[in-house]
Amino acid sequence: MIEDFGTLPTGETVHRLRLTGGGLTAHLMTYGAVLQDLRLEGHKAPLVLGFPNFAPYLTHSPYFGAIAGRCANRIRDGHLELDGQTYHLDRNFIGKHSLHGGAVSMGKQLWKVVDHGSDHATFEITLPDGHMGYPGNLTAKAHFALLEGGVLDIQMEAETDAPTLCNMAHHSYFKLDDRETISDHLLKVSADHYLPVDDELIPTGEEIPVDGTPFDYSTLSPVSQVSPVDHNFCLSRQRTGIRPVAWLVSSESNVTMECRTTEPGLQVYDGAKINIDLPGLDGRPMGAHAGLAMEPQIWPDANHNETFPQAVLKPGETYHQHTQFAFSKD
Repeated sequence: MIEDFGTLPTGETVHRLRLTGGGLTAHLMTYGAVLQDLRLEGHKAPLVLGFPNFAPYLTHSPYFGAIAGRCANRIRDGHLELDGQTYHLDRNFIGKHSLHGGAVSMGKQLWKVVDHGSDHATFEITLPDGHMGYPGNLTAKAHFALLEGGVLDIQMEAETDAPTLCNMAHHSYFKLDDRETISDHLLKVSADHYLPVDDELIPTGEEIPVDGTPFDYSTLSPVSQVSPVDHNFCLSRQRTGIRPVAWLVSSESNVTMECRTTEPGLQVYDGAKINIDLPGLDGRPMGAHAGLAMEPQIWPDANHNETFPQAVLKPGETYHQHTQFAFSKD
């Protein structure tokens, strides 16, 4: 089902799609390919943060449910050198660094629906050469499907006509119960190392073992054992076949989410800076720690760290990410 859901300042209509399947119901918007709502059969509360109507997404949303890109996460000083050329990217984070592809990234633009059915939908967008400072015309697709076993399946692909960066990430904030924060949720991440960051949240270039640090989520541990957390956990050194990498559990609701991905990194953000004076879905308050973002992606600021997995995409290549979020209730 497709319905009108809002209007952009340009007068363009934003549509919302309703998908059902595998015990899940999802609502997706053509704006930002945003996952606006997600529900699990037998569990009343929404599984993600979002707004009940469209207008607040233009003014209050910290990328709720959006596709971040063309390059997710932060790039120091908005600086990119590629094939001997220097590019100055949009510096939309503290006026100094580039974040999630710039101020008018693919997560803040209108996508077109190129395929949809009762349990799946595919969105497409083309970013022109020079958009937010990046080289290359980039055409990207995001395919969503609801599969048996409570699985939200997300596949993203992209192609370019010039060397560029491509590192897309689904940016939902998850909450698995009715409590105001996710501080008591339990988290497990299959990562031996994480990337420390400086005071401006830029990776220092080090890779630190999680063992013996507050960032050790190798077994189920309270999310709040360290805060704030807005760090990349190092899953591997390259893209792999899809595999389970993280688990989020609420003992209050007995809902579990398993994250599976092909990506080498998982950015975990505990929502410490959420401070929204508007109600969310079902009237929920949205203050600090209201949801947990778990964003599979390539490691941040990789272009400044040659030992990190790299996000360069060249003509003739196809970027492909496969991520699943699987929900169950005991």
